[in-house]
Amino acid sequence: MAKSNFLLVDLNEPKTKKLAETITSDTSRKILNHLAEKEETEANIAKMLDLPISTVHYHLQKLQEAHLITAKEFHYSQKGREVLHYKLANKYIIIAPQHVSGLKEKLKGILPTVIVALGISAIIKFIQSSSQAVPAMEAIESVTADAAPQFAMKAAEIIPQAVTQPDIALWFLVGSFTALLIYVIVELIKEKFA
Repeated sequence: MAKSNFLLVDLNEPKTKKLAETITSDTSRKILNHLAEKEETEANIAKMLDLPISTVHYHLQKLQEAHLITAKEFHYSQKGREVLHYKLANKYIIIAPQHVSGLKEKLKGILPTVIVALGISAIIKFIQSSSQAVPAMEAIESVTADAAPQFAMKAAEIIPQAVTQPDIALWFLVGSFTALLIYVIVELIKEKFA
């Protein structure tokens, strides 16, 4: 699954309070500003910001819990310990009322359907374009065996057929998205009046 660039938090969730405490801390903001320039190790952050390493460690842990920074890369020190490299998680924080999270869940539920509709539409488009290519190839092959006037007559027969065929894939996609839009609108109306 793709990495989300949004951190959606509900005003009533406990993690919202932790997130607010973390980003209101001067030390945490200094660390975030420092990590905005480049990824760093805990010891380098402490040295560059002139802070005790225990303070930096504490705030790095809080920032990780809040999903504002990550530490996926590491190297081994001379003593054989893993030294983590911290960097920003590059997420937008959205603090919203509770009902928005319900909408987000509904949209997440629809996402697989959208992907399937796109996939089916692509398959239909591929089949449709390959079926149109066969008569054109037959006309080209007949040119080598026949004279040019006969090719002109065959082309006159084939080209209008290719032009007048409806784009089934596009219509399928439009229909799918229309049905999904109607579903979302109905769900929102139900939620509003419930």
